[in-house]
Order: sequence, then C-alpha cells, then structure tokens
Amino acid sequence: MQRRVLDYLIITFKGIAMGAADVVPGVSGGTIAFISGIYEELIESIDNISLNVFKVWKTDGFLSAWRSINGNFLLALFSGIAVSILSLAKLIKWLLHNEPILLWSFFFGLVLASILYIAKQIERWNLAVIIAIVITSITSYYITLAEPFASPDSYLYLMFCGFIAIIAMILPGVSGAFILLILGAYQTAIDTINNLVEGLTTGNLDLFKDAFIKFALLGLGAVVGLKVFSKALNWMFKHKKNLTLAILTGFMIGSLNKIWPWKEVLKTRINSKGEEVTLLDKSILPSLYDGDNQIMSALVLIVIGFATILILEYLGKEKNNP
Repeated sequence: MQRRVLDYLIITFKGIAMGAADVVPGVSGGTIAFISGIYEELIESIDNISLNVFKVWKTDGFLSAWRSINGNFLLALFSGIAVSILSLAKLIKWLLHNEPILLWSFFFGLVLASILYIAKQIERWNLAVIIAIVITSITSYYITLAEPFASPDSYLYLMFCGFIAIIAMILPGVSGAFILLILGAYQTAIDTINNLVEGLTTGNLDLFKDAFIKFALLGLGAVVGLKVFSKALNWMFKHKKNLTLAILTGFMIGSLNKIWPWKEVLKTRINSKGEEVTLLDKSILPSLYDGDNQIMSALVLIVIGFATILILEYLGKEKNNP
C-alpha cells in the first residue's frame, strides 16, 4: 500500500486517539482503531512480526524486512499512542479526580456510538450472533461489577497485568485500562507513566529508575500478549468475522455500566499516597446523584462523544474510498 507523508501523519493522529482512549478505564483503543478503518491492518501487521523477519533481513536487506511487517504504519501508529499516553496520563488523572461526570459523559457517548457502528458491520444476523451478543453483554456487565484486587506487589504480577491489559486494549469494546483497574494495577500504571516523565524531566534518577523498571515489565508483558493474541484475533476476523463482531458488540454493551457518568460510592480504600479513593461503586440515576449532577453539560458531552465517532467513521470511509 503506497502512502504519502500526510497519510502517515493521519495514522499518527489515530494513534494519539487510541492512546487517549487506552488511558481511561471503560474505553478501548481497539475501538478507535476499528472505527477509524485501521483495525484489521493493525492486527495483520502485528501478526506478521516473527523471527522470519530476521531471515528476510539477512537475505533481502533491512528495507525488505521492514516492509514485510508494514513497519512505517506500525511506527507511525505506535509513536502516536506513546506520545498520547505519556502526555495525557497526568491530564486524564486530573479529570478523573476533578471532572469525572463530564469525562465519563464524553466517553459514554463515544462508546454508545461505537456499539452502533460495530453492530452495523455484522452482515448476517442469525441465532448464533444474537446468543453471542447476549452472553458477552451479560459477561461484560458482570465484569464491570467486580471489585478490584489489591495493588500488585511483585514484578511478575506487573508482567501478567501488561499481558492481559494489552489484549483488552487491542480488542474493540474491552478497555485495557479497566482490566488494569480490576487487577488493581491501574493506579500503579498511571503513577509509573507520570513518574517516568517526572524523573526524566527533573533528573531524579531514583524515581526514573523505579518507574522505568515497572514500565519495562508492563511493556514486556504487553509485547508478549500482543503477539500471542493478534494471531488468534487475525484468524477470527478472517474466518469468523460475523461472530467476532457480535462478541465485540456484546462486550461494548456490557461495558456501558462501567462508564455511566453518575455513580454512588459503595466502598473506598487508602492508596499508597494516603489518599481515599473509590474501590467499588454502582450506577445510579442523575436525580439520585449526591451533589451537582451537571446534567446539561453531561448531555452535551455525550452528544459530542457520539458525534466524534461519526466523524471518525466518515474519515474511515474516506480512507477506504479515496
């Protein structure tokens, strides 16, 4: 596929959008990839990465090996994801603490529109598709009700969290950040990213070293998970696309409970910094919310989130129909 510099710039911006989504529990970067028209290319490109690349490099040169894995595409995309995660982690953390209703409202609208978009891709509706949607919707819903585990206290556990989270991050409808939340590693991941940047910019080597080790362990688990799962997902899209889309649709429907903007706190815990944070909550009606429910602003942001998907869908169509 012949691409211009502008095409790769657009891919980088899509990566930035994926990274932003992956930082927030309840939203999947895979969803952004899917609706922006690059999902199947991403999965296939990752699947093409193997030890065989080194053989191609040895016999035909680096450029041939680079092209065999769609290197320019992956570099542009993952550069955008990295820039987004590193730059937005602090902002997202601030918004989660200070403007949770408005933030969740935007992403609720985004996921709601994504459900409709992915469901439209199902070409044949039959009993198996309907059953798959129902089962995965119920499963996803009950996952959102799960109480997070304690924070990880071992390096091996951090690798495991990275392995599981990256699977969710590339799966439309399943949030890797939420999986980290369930595993009790979300705060650790956000703090690791923030500490990595802070240690680098302030010259605090101890802070940087500790953050880098944790980041490397999460990253190592993520790389393994990405490679292992991409092959299975690539096969599913090629041979069981309708059923795969049905499963993704169900996961997204169930995940709406987690990102519903209005919550009642059921249980709290004290984090490593001595701050009281939410451990378990439940969705409630805006009228039952204790405090300013910001209903009008929330509705506006839901509409904006919904419209964002329509715009990305339009851009995806433009890509596929130049």
